[in-house]
Amino acid sequence: MIRLIMHGCNGKMGQVISGIVAQDPEIQIVAGVDRQDDGHNSYPVFSDISECDVEADVLIDFSTASAMDALLDHCIAHKLPCVLCTTGLSPQQLAHVEEASREVAVLKSANMSLGINLLLKMLKDAADVLAPAGYDIEILEKHHNLKLDAPSGTALALADSINEECGNAYTYVYDRSQRREKRDKKEIGISAVRGGTIVGEHEVIFAGQDEVITFSHSAYSKAVFAKGAVQAGKFLAGKPAGLYDMSHVIDAQL
Repeated sequence: MIRLIMHGCNGKMGQVISGIVAQDPEIQIVAGVDRQDDGHNSYPVFSDISECDVEADVLIDFSTASAMDALLDHCIAHKLPCVLCTTGLSPQQLAHVEEASREVAVLKSANMSLGINLLLKMLKDAADVLAPAGYDIEILEKHHNLKLDAPSGTALALADSINEECGNAYTYVYDRSQRREKRDKKEIGISAVRGGTIVGEHEVIFAGQDEVITFSHSAYSKAVFAKGAVQAGKFLAGKPAGLYDMSHVIDAQL
């Protein structure tokens, strides 16, 4: 049985993960960390990570960037592998993540969905064949009207996956409204739609002469990210120090 600490346990994602873990015989939440707690969880909850003295095999974090430094210090001190799902980290915090990974296993990914991360792997294969053949590449992403950033981090990760496979030869274009010129062959267009309650949709288009190949992914609830985080936690428990991402989880399941 894998023992899990849920950091940010009373947030929306923390509660979704708690529900998923409760139905999984391979993993158990032995403690949670959250500033707010009304006692409804089946496990003890600490208001600060420094107060948590429960032994565990892995920690999953869905909290806030402001809590990251103390969390990483705790994981280093206790040699506790951690899955980092919190976004919006500063350059200094990202450097702290790198530092922590030299002491303990750390898994960080732009998107925790198993489907998105499998798509990232598939796009590398597609780009290897289609980019040299001159196919134009476009990415369309859609999210709910409360999302603050555009394009999404996932859309950028999809573009980066393609670009890295192509030797970083492409530039990204986000707005063509002020341009009156032919599309450059070495650009990836990235468009964002914001509306309603769309959880997340991403479409990658390879448009060639008389042929279009499309890869798409739709998330219908945030549970897909929670399921991926739990799979990542299972994977990371017992792993040696190092920096991991969801591609390692995908590879382990193939």
